[in-house]
Amino acid sequence: MKILLDVCTPVQIRNALHGHEVHTAVRVGWGQLENGDLLREAEAAGFQLLIICDKNLQHQQNLSGRRIAILELWTNHRPTLEQHFGYIRDAAESMKSGEYRSLKSPQ
Repeated sequence: MKILLDVCTPVQIRNALHGHEVHTAVRVGWGQLENGDLLREAEAAGFQLLIICDKNLQHQQNLSGRRIAILELWTNHRPTLEQHFGYIRDAAESMKSGEYRSLKSPQ
């Protein structure tokens, strides 16, 4: 799966996603894009999943008709997320095209 990590998502999340093609918005040159532009660029580039920590995206963007799946993490605190890599991986791998899921803390 081709996965994009948003700018506020810790890059270490890629360690939870072995076997997948994981890029960061900053590394592909999209670090300054607004959410709507980021979504359009990501879809055009063939990304299948966007992982975010932005709790407002679903309220700020019209997500109907999107092909890219979006997984919202409950925090962007790296040490906390590192404790739950299996949980994050399972969620990422179960996402369907166009789905938006807000992942809750496993605790």
